[in-house]
Amino acid sequence: MDKDYKEAFEKTRIAGSVAAGALDEVNNIIKPGVSTNEIDRVCYEYINDHKAYSAPLFYRGFPKSCCTSVNHVVCHGIPSDKILKDGDIVNVDVTAFKEGWHGDTSRMFKVGNISVKAEKLIKTTYDSMMKAIGIVKSGINLGDIGSIIQNHVEAQGFSVVQDFCGHGIGQRFHREPNILHYGEKGTGDKIQSGMIVTIEPMINLGNYETKTLNDGWTAVTKDKSLSAQFEHTIGVTNNGCEIFTLPN
Repeated sequence: MDKDYKEAFEKTRIAGSVAAGALDEVNNIIKPGVSTNEIDRVCYEYINDHKAYSAPLFYRGFPKSCCTSVNHVVCHGIPSDKILKDGDIVNVDVTAFKEGWHGDTSRMFKVGNISVKAEKLIKTTYDSMMKAIGIVKSGINLGDIGSIIQNHVEAQGFSVVQDFCGHGIGQRFHREPNILHYGEKGTGDKIQSGMIVTIEPMINLGNYETKTLNDGWTAVTKDKSLSAQFEHTIGVTNNGCEIFTLPN
């Protein structure tokens, strides 16, 4: 590994492991009757116990330690007293900041028994992220990532959210490049070894359009259809990539 980014990868590996561990803890408690505030508490305490900081907390005024996006909420849902019920699907998005570096990840969680459509949406979303991660290496175009996600998702009858994207990450929470989850193969800038980025497709059961609620954060599907998302932080190498946020 190039010594120029060896330290960056090592630090991101540590932060990513803490973020992934927080989601592992969520998996242990999520069930009908649990509030999204309880999910937030679990994430905050786990990250704090591992001598890290929850990067979303107070980021541009965001009031909580994680995002909890339930059913038709696309992203940036704010934890509250809302009680999860049987059949809900919820994305939990956490970012741990440790020793100057960020690890950012999200997962979908099933609350009790969910619908067949919701199952298919979740599987398609996860598969689209992993297909994209599978092609990442130095020299590919940014559009290649968007293309493989969009093609897979639309073949399943779903749509790719276009209002939000993945991003560069490292010592800053968000930085260049933007990683669009739609696009054309062979377009966009080239990806280079040493880049650390997130791939985080948001996929809707219905139309791709979203709107942001009056709280300034919560993004929802315009048609109130279900939405799903997964996210990993990855580091680009000459012949592939490393995922820093795999479940522990």
